[in-house]
Amino acid sequence: MKSSVIQHAGLGANQAQVNVYIGNRPNYQNLPIIEHLQALNNGDIEAINRECGNGWRKVFNVYAKLIFAWRGADATLNAQLAGAECQSWQAYRDRFLLQGASQTALIFPSLDINNQSAPVDIGQRHNGNEDVANFHIIMGRTYAKSMLTASTVNAQALNLYWLDQEFAIDSKARTVVCPYFDYRQLSNIKIIRLVELLMSLDKP
Repeated sequence: MKSSVIQHAGLGANQAQVNVYIGNRPNYQNLPIIEHLQALNNGDIEAINRECGNGWRKVFNVYAKLIFAWRGADATLNAQLAGAECQSWQAYRDRFLLQGASQTALIFPSLDINNQSAPVDIGQRHNGNEDVANFHIIMGRTYAKSMLTASTVNAQALNLYWLDQEFAIDSKARTVVCPYFDYRQLSNIKIIRLVELLMSLDKP
């Protein structure tokens, strides 16, 4: 039988619990053409930042700030993700974010036959453990709308309910759309709102 798990490309853990979808790729080493998930090691985020500039630094920083704020509000998530001992988001970023045991992933657009970016499908609803549900976070309204046109036999169509111009939710698909991971677009106040929406996915 063919597996129902969609193979994504990007950074982080395979079958992660927290999956963030981004519409671009960093121009670093093999990442523009990578076709699998590649776990990071200590120092890799800083190396990508040095090579690719402040935009990617913001992406990683906001991702770490999100996880740090989320686990501070959700005891269950805090117990499930590595890095509970970290006392700051910076420590979490440097020691755990997107590493093999982190249960976090940053998923890139897929590549077509001409190595051009194409939207990916939202993947599995569980990470191999039916008791641990996945979360899917799409960066940006434009990329989310492009994903609505992407389909495979393994993926369910998204049915997004737009709460405003920036946030949308599909509870059944355990998916939230939010602003791009940038200090201005996804400010600390908006991170709190995103955490609240993600936590609402686990409410009956």
